[in-house]
Parts: sequence; structure tokens; C-alpha cells
Amino acid sequence: MSGETTPECETARKDFALERYRYILQQIHAVNENTYRFLAIYQTLATTLVGAALALFVGYRKWGLDAATAQRGVIGLLILATVVAAFTITLMIVGVIAWVDYRNEECDITDEIVAVGFRKRPQIANFSRWYETYVLLFILVSLAVMWLLAGVFLLPAMN
Repeated sequence: MSGETTPECETARKDFALERYRYILQQIHAVNENTYRFLAIYQTLATTLVGAALALFVGYRKWGLDAATAQRGVIGLLILATVVAAFTITLMIVGVIAWVDYRNEECDITDEIVAVGFRKRPQIANFSRWYETYVLLFILVSLAVMWLLAGVFLLPAMN
């Protein structure tokens, strides 16, 4: 074991690096797809919960509920929507962290096998170009609008 590499070892190392590179690209693709899944889950659950809050607002008298109970129900449903939003945001942030990690590993492999600097490393400063940024903003704005509309229109009308 003199530290020299044989042509067979070099070929095996490159083959391994290529397989690892394919795996990393597959994981990056999966992380990107997950963002859309998380958004779809958020939209579905938020729409359902807000729909239930509106149904409670419209039907609480017909159902024989007092206004205070209905208000607590609307607030509870909005809290659930907030929890869903927080969970979705957490999953997306973890996805971004995983994406950055995979991209750095991709750059490590290309630096070693292809050429140093072949792929630029991800920069957090470029967050304005990431679609995750705008999905997160959508979730935060929609959540704020839900609470604002409930506070201005639904809750005062239930008194």
C-alpha cells in the first residue's frame, strides 16, 4: 500500500462518484417536488379549515350554539390552520436546508472529478430567486389574511 492508485481503483472511484452524483441529483429533484406537495397539503387543509369556520359562522344559530361557543370554534379552526401553516413552513425550511446540503455535496463531487468551480455553490443570498421563498410568503400572507378577515368580519358579527 504505497498510496498509489491503480487504474482499476481510479475507475472504481469515478464509477462510485458518478453513482453518488446521480443519487444526489435524484434527491435534489425529490426535494424540489416536495415543495409543491407541501403547498398542496397546506392549500387543501387551510381551505377545509377556513370553510369549516365559515360554515360555523353561518350556521351556529341554526345549530343552537351560543355566540361565544361559535367564536371559540372559529378561533380554534384558525389556530389549526396556523398549526398547519407552521408545519408546512417547517417542512419547507428543512427541505431548503437539505437542498443546500445536497448541492454542496454535488459541488464537492464535481470539484474533485470534473474541475474545481465546475458548479457554483448555492448562496443563501440568492433566496429571492428560489420559488420556496414565494411559497413561504404566500403561506404567511394567506394566514395573515385569514386572521384579519376573521377578526374584522366574523368574530365581531357573532356578538
